[in-house]
Amino acid sequence: MVDPRTEKLADLLVNYSIEVKPGDTVAVNYFSGALPLAVEVYKKILAAGGHPLMQVSKNEFLEYLLKYGSDEQISYVHFPQRYITEHYDATIHLLAEENTKSMTSIDPRKMVAFEKARTDLMETSMRRTAEGNFRWVLAIYPTNGYAQDAGMSLEEYTDFVYNACLPDMNDPVGFWKNLNTRQQKVVDWLKGKKQVHIKAKETDLRLSIEGRTFVSCDGKLNMPDGEIFTGPVEDSAEGYVYFSYPAIEAGREVTGIRLWFEKGKVVKATAETNEEFLLKTLDTDPGARYLGEFAIGTSEGIQKFTKQILFDEKIGGSFHLACGAGYPETGSVNKSAVHWDMVCDLRDGGEIWVDGELLYKNGEFIIDY
Repeated sequence: MVDPRTEKLADLLVNYSIEVKPGDTVAVNYFSGALPLAVEVYKKILAAGGHPLMQVSKNEFLEYLLKYGSDEQISYVHFPQRYITEHYDATIHLLAEENTKSMTSIDPRKMVAFEKARTDLMETSMRRTAEGNFRWVLAIYPTNGYAQDAGMSLEEYTDFVYNACLPDMNDPVGFWKNLNTRQQKVVDWLKGKKQVHIKAKETDLRLSIEGRTFVSCDGKLNMPDGEIFTGPVEDSAEGYVYFSYPAIEAGREVTGIRLWFEKGKVVKATAETNEEFLLKTLDTDPGARYLGEFAIGTSEGIQKFTKQILFDEKIGGSFHLACGAGYPETGSVNKSAVHWDMVCDLRDGGEIWVDGELLYKNGEFIIDY
């Protein structure tokens, strides 16, 4: 018997997040563990008049490619993947990893090569999204692997996921629309502002947002959601930052990351664990050492770090930066094969100042929100 919340989440993804219309081509990329949700998503797309293409994947395939594949095989991009990115109307990605540590023994250089070969796909996806020609959403289906990372039982984690995605079971769409209305007040306040100053434990960072656009995230790209973000002026970041939460990338957990910026570029980087992986990732390409995103997490329903960035970057009372590619709709022009989100808790004395005015303190907005 299907959990009724699964059907409701599928409806939210199809009819709210990407708003499938008759005739839309929709690629659904799902891990085999997410089959119950994928089936419901498929039925909802059909009911909306769309054309669903179902693509099942397992993390083992990528693991084997990176372990045993040649440089040519690792860099090869299949035509269907390119065609979908360039021509399809929408995609839905359903993650359901049973073993989130399967990639930890992979040579970082191979992971970098894999990502570099797909730089143009990332750029095409970002460009088409900004133009309004490509809609996508990412969601997680609960697994034991995710639950273990979060320090929860599977039942507890399942409740956590559904409560974050469906805070109002009776009117989930209304909830996300209301969140957008609240967040838009902050976005409107930030219009025309120029300088951001972030102060927290081992953090004193300045960056320019002059001429950039903030975006309110309300479940259209990620589910769950809850953040406002922009792309900082590329050469503007000055100072240093310490990320209080581990940063997870390709199954690697990097703790105690400290970054130093000069003229927008990461000129020094250290980590308490997996520092080599951090440095190799930052050296993927020139854009990887510049910021593509500055964001503030706003989700009141996500307060616990779970080692899944889809949830962790939304933690209410946090901010995050992304090294690498920026989203064109913000005005960012930074290009990279990398987009690595790193999260910092601001609930213990952290502050965000904008043009000399206090916007955020101890994890809460000071302005009317």
